[in-house]
Amino acid sequence: MEAYVYDAVRTPRGKGKADGSLHEITPIQLATQVLEGIRDRNAIDTADVDDVILGCVAPVGEQGADIARVAVLNADYDQTVPGVQINRFCASGLEAVNMAAGKIVSGEAGFVVAGGVESMSRVPMASDGGAWAMDPAVAYKTYFAPQGIGADVIATKFGFSRDDVDAYSVESQRRAKMAWDEGRFARSILPVKDVIGRVVLDHDEHMRPDATMQSLAALKPSFAALGEEMPGFDAVALLRYPELEKVNHVHHAGNSSGIVDGAAAVLVGSKAMGEKYGLKPRARIRAAASIGSEPLIMLTGPEFVAGKLLKRAGMSEADIDLWELNEAFAAVVLRYMQAMKLDHSQINVNGGAIAMGHPLGATGAMVLGTALDELERSGKGTALVNLCVGAGMGTGTIIERL
Repeated sequence: MEAYVYDAVRTPRGKGKADGSLHEITPIQLATQVLEGIRDRNAIDTADVDDVILGCVAPVGEQGADIARVAVLNADYDQTVPGVQINRFCASGLEAVNMAAGKIVSGEAGFVVAGGVESMSRVPMASDGGAWAMDPAVAYKTYFAPQGIGADVIATKFGFSRDDVDAYSVESQRRAKMAWDEGRFARSILPVKDVIGRVVLDHDEHMRPDATMQSLAALKPSFAALGEEMPGFDAVALLRYPELEKVNHVHHAGNSSGIVDGAAAVLVGSKAMGEKYGLKPRARIRAAASIGSEPLIMLTGPEFVAGKLLKRAGMSEADIDLWELNEAFAAVVLRYMQAMKLDHSQINVNGGAIAMGHPLGATGAMVLGTALDELERSGKGTALVNLCVGAGMGTGTIIERL
């Protein structure tokens, strides 16, 4: 039994602020619209959907109460369709797809809709709390520090300067604009509508294509105060990495992922279920995996899970035509390229979260869809999709175009 990707859709990413175009759209509306898109584009009887799995990193307030099941009901799916919300931090949307693939391969399901949702303008990041950051007994033994400190430690440890991370970010903006100008996202984008059917957003509105090295140089490091003053997380980092003399704070709003709102959904199914509806699979899922990594630096998991994926699939780096890694921070991608010996022309060819934003629970499904669209556009065969994850993890998937 194999698992196939039949379709992938996403909303545009709206600025995660009160003045963002999606701020008045609730998380349940976002999730509902991508579920409706998957159903309507593929003309499936939703009674044949065995599960809906949605990632959501802050499952509280408007995003609480198992948003996946509530979205199923709101989208008028058959009431027999269950729904489950999962949280693997930034990789939640991709983990949902991997879980769906597992259900297909095991024979437990014929169709699963997987993806994620996050309304960061309405449900603030970290609003769900948690012992990792809040309980001193846990925080102390794991050398807890915020992700931005971890990203700056990566830059320091692996030798990336402020110019390096800024240059990467300028290129991400350029690539994202080019991709939009050339219609590379057109197949996947579902414009978001309000309750009266009016389109409120049809493009990623976080992008800053006019960014230059000079404009980024004017921005102050975002995490210097957290590290050097109260509560002094640099001291924690240097306890964990005593070989470093100091932490160089190089990340800021222009070279870190944007806070945005959005949702995505992927239709994963068996060969038999696709044949029932006359659907041609767009890709085969070759391998899926997650892994743990060091929790203070936290964001180096992608290189380790990539190795695990390649071994599991019986492949080498040379067998991968296209690489996608979520741009949580610029240094994360630079380290991945360094570790995997990748040229920038091979990875994130249509830009990433630095330009377009990172709606936490949805991003994993979004980047898988982006990779699938690009394989089809370019005629390439295989893609490795990867995300770094909070608390030190990595999640990845290898897909093969059909």
